[in-house]
Amino acid sequence: MVFKLTINSARRVTRTLWLLVLVSLSVSICVCRASSPQEEDSAMENIVTEKRAEESHRQDSADLLIFIMLLTLTILTIWLFKHRRFRFLHETGLAMIYGVLVGVVLRYGIHVPRDISNVTMSCHVNASPPSLLVNVSGKFYEYTLKGEIGANEVNDIQDNEMLRKVTFDPEVFFNILLPPIIFHAGYSLKRRHFFRNMGSILAYAFLGTVVSCFVIGLLMYGCVVLMKQVGQLAGDFFFTDCLFFGAIVSATDPVTVLAIFNELEVDVDLYALLFGESVLNDAVAVVLSSSIVAYQPQGDNTFEVMALLKSLGMFLGVFSGSFALGVATGVVTALVTKFTKLRDFPLLETALFFLMSWSTFLLAEACGFTGVVAVLFCGITQAHYTFNNLSPDSQDRTKQLFELLNFLAENFIFSYMGLTLFTFQSHVFNPMFIVGAFVAVFLGRAANIYPLSFLLNLGRRNKIRSNFQHMMMFAGLRGAMTFALSIRDTATYARQMMFSTTLLVVFFTVWVCGGGTTQMLSCQRIRVGVDSDQDNPVSITEGSERRSTKQESAWLFRIWYNFDHNYLKPILTHSGPPLTATLPPCCGPLARFLTSPQAYENECQLKDDDSDLILSDGDLNLTYGDITVSTDASGSHTSGGPAFAGAAISDDLDRELTCGDHELVMRGTRLVLPMDDSDPPFTDPHHRLRM
Repeated sequence: MVFKLTINSARRVTRTLWLLVLVSLSVSICVCRASSPQEEDSAMENIVTEKRAEESHRQDSADLLIFIMLLTLTILTIWLFKHRRFRFLHETGLAMIYGVLVGVVLRYGIHVPRDISNVTMSCHVNASPPSLLVNVSGKFYEYTLKGEIGANEVNDIQDNEMLRKVTFDPEVFFNILLPPIIFHAGYSLKRRHFFRNMGSILAYAFLGTVVSCFVIGLLMYGCVVLMKQVGQLAGDFFFTDCLFFGAIVSATDPVTVLAIFNELEVDVDLYALLFGESVLNDAVAVVLSSSIVAYQPQGDNTFEVMALLKSLGMFLGVFSGSFALGVATGVVTALVTKFTKLRDFPLLETALFFLMSWSTFLLAEACGFTGVVAVLFCGITQAHYTFNNLSPDSQDRTKQLFELLNFLAENFIFSYMGLTLFTFQSHVFNPMFIVGAFVAVFLGRAANIYPLSFLLNLGRRNKIRSNFQHMMMFAGLRGAMTFALSIRDTATYARQMMFSTTLLVVFFTVWVCGGGTTQMLSCQRIRVGVDSDQDNPVSITEGSERRSTKQESAWLFRIWYNFDHNYLKPILTHSGPPLTATLPPCCGPLARFLTSPQAYENECQLKDDDSDLILSDGDLNLTYGDITVSTDASGSHTSGGPAFAGAAISDDLDRELTCGDHELVMRGTRLVLPMDDSDPPFTDPHHRLRM
């Protein structure tokens, strides 16, 4: 009986549940029938929006894939060229060629079907707002300004959209691609050769860039006036625009030439002059272009003293502020890596180093300074101080990381240059302006190199020979910095013409000048195969003229070296003498606090990386075997028996001689000592010893 009652109860519950399901279905059907057409349209619109978002995502992925394939193809071709020892075309020129080919295909070979849902409506306004709110049936939609479209391109909106997709925001170049390139230039700087030619490099980079800017600006202004007279100018083009063009094309980027120099081992002084100029004049060109933009005379005046002084003050303030910010970031990183035990965790150490270095650029831009200058001097400071505090793993990682980022970013930019030749929508090619630009760039480079070289040779012991000057003139290529400065602002007619002309200047210099580097070296009879650590050997013979590095080093840098070696390096790194030995006794507690235990262990170290720049005032005594060589600051030398055998110098000498080519470089004096055990001891020190 109980069993029957249970079955009947279950049946009643089941019927009740089915009844509830039927009621709910009927209610939902009624609601659906009662829904308005507007809700149905809204649902369909949401579906269409999601579909468009998915298509846009696919398009963006395809655009990035294009650049990845370009880089992949460039790398494989580079390997083929290096394998075949083909030096006529560098990897950057090759990347530009591939970019041009892909740009032609995207521009003329691919057409996207027109979307029938696109609607063209006319709205008369006096300006082009950056965003627009449109009321569609009571719903407001926001539209963002993408750029001006010509009247003849209205029917090709889809093709324009595709080309616009592969055109990056200019800020991508400044905030993502440029920082690793500039930082690597400072981080990989060979300081010994750089500081040995520091005066000449500063003259070319600062004074030479300003001279080149004004020469190009004046010549282009004359060209613009001529274009107005013959009716070849379709828009406004002011004198400040000409100076701005002179500033951006004065930034040299001889990456092609320097790569060939490094491969052929060209004379290190020529390499240092070209590399140092290109590193610093990029920074000068950026600040100079910003100062020219800030030059705004009152009324219709072309020249005004107050506006000029304001621009000059802005140049000095921005450059010095960016310099101080970059150095400060490097110093902070050095202190953090010194007084913490991050070296026990190489991954964290490398990550901190990377983030601090990159943030320097963004911090400078956010503060109104120039990130290029800041990150350049941050790289130099990091290499001089922070690098000494890193663990061996982090030292290798940071070098390889920024070398890789520099390679990828540089080739990406050159590939994009070739692409934008056909994908950029607002090109303005004017034959008169283009011809005038090429002539002005040539004369501006000549005005930079030849007069300054003549003036510098008046005070240099190691003269800049005429073949070096011709090679520097020929190697004044334009590259990533010129392109980034020109593409940053293409809103006006003048800036669009500058950008189009700049592309052609970069193409010509990279392909023609970069490709002809080997032939130019042969024509100028510049020596190759020079070991950077064995340059300028001078034999020690009686009556021979010996170069004195101390006399060639400027007094300012001698003072800086002593201050850096005795105080800054002990504070910021583990190298150098302990502060307890260099600071006054009254500063004993502070000296003990700032001196790390590793500094006491390295107290007897022979030298630091820059000790070969300056000769000490005292004598230099080195003992090897049975021979003692004494060299004083005047250049005289003696050799004899075992008269001196200092333990510290002997130990450091043995440590130095364990290096690759057994070469010791100390305080401006280079000693090359043979290590072959089969050779007899020194019998003639004048024959065995090279200075």
